[in-house]
Amino acid sequence: FVESSCRSRIFWMKLNKLLLQGKFFQLEIHDPYSGPVLLDENLASRCGYVLSEDVWGNPVFRASVLGCHVANKADELFSLTVNIKVSSFSSMRAAVTYTYPMYCSYTSWASREIVCEENYMEVSVKTDVPAVSNDYTVAWMSALPETQNVAYQQWQLMFVSPSGRKRITVSDAVKLGYSFNNTLSRVYLRAPYHSNESDISVVSGVNMNMVTSTSMYRQRWLLLLIDTTVSCPVDGISFTDTTLTWTVPRVIPTLVVQESTFLSKSIVMGVDEQVIVNPEEMNYSLEHNETHIRITIPIGAEGGKLESSISGGIYGVIYSIDLCLEHTWTDAGWQTTKYTVIKSITTPFMPQIPTVINNTVPEERLFNIAFGHFLPDVSLVAISIGNVPFTLREAHHHGFRIYATPFSNGTKGFILEVSFDDPYVLKEYVNRNETKYTLLVNYTLSVGPEMTLYYHSAEVECVIADIEIPEAVGDCDEENLYLTLPTSGLHQYWDLYLGNKLLNRHLALTNGYLAATNSTHLILQIPLFAGGVIYKEVSFQKIKARFDVALRKVRTMETLQMFSVSCSFNSSAFIICHPDGTIMISAQMKTVPAIDMSKTKLRDSSCKPREYNEAHAFFKFHVTTCGTSVRFEGDHIIYENEISYEKETLPGQSTPTITRDPDYRLTVLCYYQAKETLVLGAFSSDPATSSPFGSGMMVPRSNTAAYRRVRRALNVVSRVSKDKSFTEFYEPSMAILKQPMEPVFLEVELKDESPSVELYLENCWVARSPDFNSTPRWNITVDG
Repeated sequence: FVESSCRSRIFWMKLNKLLLQGKFFQLEIHDPYSGPVLLDENLASRCGYVLSEDVWGNPVFRASVLGCHVANKADELFSLTVNIKVSSFSSMRAAVTYTYPMYCSYTSWASREIVCEENYMEVSVKTDVPAVSNDYTVAWMSALPETQNVAYQQWQLMFVSPSGRKRITVSDAVKLGYSFNNTLSRVYLRAPYHSNESDISVVSGVNMNMVTSTSMYRQRWLLLLIDTTVSCPVDGISFTDTTLTWTVPRVIPTLVVQESTFLSKSIVMGVDEQVIVNPEEMNYSLEHNETHIRITIPIGAEGGKLESSISGGIYGVIYSIDLCLEHTWTDAGWQTTKYTVIKSITTPFMPQIPTVINNTVPEERLFNIAFGHFLPDVSLVAISIGNVPFTLREAHHHGFRIYATPFSNGTKGFILEVSFDDPYVLKEYVNRNETKYTLLVNYTLSVGPEMTLYYHSAEVECVIADIEIPEAVGDCDEENLYLTLPTSGLHQYWDLYLGNKLLNRHLALTNGYLAATNSTHLILQIPLFAGGVIYKEVSFQKIKARFDVALRKVRTMETLQMFSVSCSFNSSAFIICHPDGTIMISAQMKTVPAIDMSKTKLRDSSCKPREYNEAHAFFKFHVTTCGTSVRFEGDHIIYENEISYEKETLPGQSTPTITRDPDYRLTVLCYYQAKETLVLGAFSSDPATSSPFGSGMMVPRSNTAAYRRVRRALNVVSRVSKDKSFTEFYEPSMAILKQPMEPVFLEVELKDESPSVELYLENCWVARSPDFNSTPRWNITVDG
């Protein structure tokens, strides 16, 4: 419970904080004549007592052997009794009192001894010092005129300060906080710091608190004048990020009569009342030169205490150490002076921002992050993952692994391990085949002896290529194209697009596709003449067709891969309606007897077949040519033409003739969605690379069918003018380069003289391809 010792001429007593935990205590000083006296601040500084704590928080009591209540035997044996009162209540009721006597022996007094304690300065001088030399100090000279006024057989003190001289009795000095007395062989003066009679002087860059005084005593023919000047450092502490330095002047002019005779005998340092014989072994540095004594201590060095703290929500550390310096010197005026300074030093708050170290090995699919560095007085109490709080018990139960790990510099950290597949880990599909795993962590720590809560959040990311991009397999039969691709990750990461339309069940049914799925794959059956099929080469007997599906990211619509199947087909009869209005027909003529296929034609007799043989004819034309008519039915625009064969007649005969040729007519129909946009001549379009948006039909007609008159196709022409005069136009196939915000002069003309037809211009835009749904698109006009 109590430890005590004697160091130099000071009683040291230390109480164990563990036995006082949760309790209150007081100290009483036992006065041999009047009983116990409660220790307070005023009594402590006047009587030579100090009550503080060491760096570990243990209460420490120090007392000068010349203290007010110390029993002194011949200036050699000293005793002091302290009452330690302990109670569970702040009012100190029901206190238990422990009486603790202390004894010290001190015989090796120097001629003058000075102690600079935390709360007082003390100087004691032998009264049998030799005669005063001829080198009088200013203080002595100023005291001589006052000697005639010294009272008989009564000690008096004279203080010299910048405000002048003041001579007072000992009893008056006590009222000012001083303590003066004499023992068998010594006179001592104890003074508080920063009294009215003190002065601050700078010695070698260090501020010194100085009390210049002379003690005077007169008896019969004896006049005793004793210099009781005392000077103690009040600063001299400096800090860096790694060290603290304490600087004390080596020579203090007010304490040395003749500097030329000054000689240092020994300089010793102590830590926590223990003398350090070899400072270098503990990484301390004790240096001195002609002007300074300097002690340098590394932050965190043994003997001090490094403690965690929180300031303004920031984690940091504070280092404290109790130092002692003992300097012994001689000079001609004072023989030997022993100068002792006791200093408790605490660094300012030093921020130490914790770091999160990512030790994750992606192949293990496990986050491993270290959080540190912390002192041993820091503990982890809770954690949040993905903003979901967990106690440590809950975290372990969930499957997180949390444990402390030591570091080589004496600090520690906390390791957290979380699986990539944990539901509280954020997952995001990025790039082509990678997943970004994000761990959001919020640590709650208990810091320092006050157990202050400290919070620190961290975000750790890991990107790993753990997604396999699907590969498609294509195949064909006589009438269909087939595309088979894995369904793993489909609709989770990617979607299939046909052009710019999502390939869903509705689009598949609309275009005539058949879709079949099993547990691993999707199989698409695409008929040769279904919507979305691209025709690369078309002749009257051969079609080279391709079907493309784009694999796009679900969120960004970025195209990652194109899946294609391409095949050649033999087809004797077909009709293909391209989105630019181009129609390609392979007509099979089954007549008896056979007719001459070279003589077939469209409504416009100048439109002959491009290719033909005995049984087939191949036509290619635009919906605005060859007599093609147009009509509207519901949501469709229907373009219609007719393949016919005219009988040969013998010229010059007035009566009808009989021929061997049969009558032949074949009606050709192309259906387009009315809401779809027709790409006209102002913008080039390659039918070979465009997806068809129309569906075609061929209907044979007999010569007995009634002829139905239909409206002919509208002739709409669009051109881009080179300037606002609209006199020079770009060629339809010419690439046009325009800067942003530069005007485009577009002319759209309806070449139809029918009074019932009007032209309305709705939307015009520029895109990267002729596909009217292609993106991005840049509007030229919107809603006319």
